[in-house]
Amino acid sequence: MNSERIIKKYPNRRLYDTEVSRYITLADVRDLVMNSASFKVVDTANESDITRSILLQIMLEEETGGEPLFSAAMLAQIIRFYGGTLQGMFARYLESSLDLFAKQQQEMAKALSETPFEAMTRMTQKNVEIWTDLQEDFMRAAGFPLGPDRKKDDEGAG
Repeated sequence: MNSERIIKKYPNRRLYDTEVSRYITLADVRDLVMNSASFKVVDTANESDITRSILLQIMLEEETGGEPLFSAAMLAQIIRFYGGTLQGMFARYLESSLDLFAKQQQEMAKALSETPFEAMTRMTQKNVEIWTDLQEDFMRAAGFPLGPDRKKDDEGAG
């Protein structure tokens, strides 16, 4: 079943998983996330999609529960992007970076089971290339000029 799982949030703050026909907790929703389940949380009062709000609640619980993922400085930097001209670009950059990190984590686990040293060398080289490209795309989109070496590469490619 590839369809999106629907979770309903009722005015009494309870979450109801329509797939298993029972009330669930935020911990259960976290488990869905950890298992890469596709779901959507809908507010029954107005049928609005509140998935992001629920995910932010889970993140807040995680951040206050143990070793935080985000430092105060990092959170302040993220907040500064809200409402700015680069907000959308920053969101795409962050999402791409996280996607890349997750893919590389999977590749790393697979590669380390085969030839660890070669895998690390190959992944390090690939990382440098990908991060360089991401940063250059970000800088180009922000209107910053690229260095003379990169301009030559771009002109030679055209």
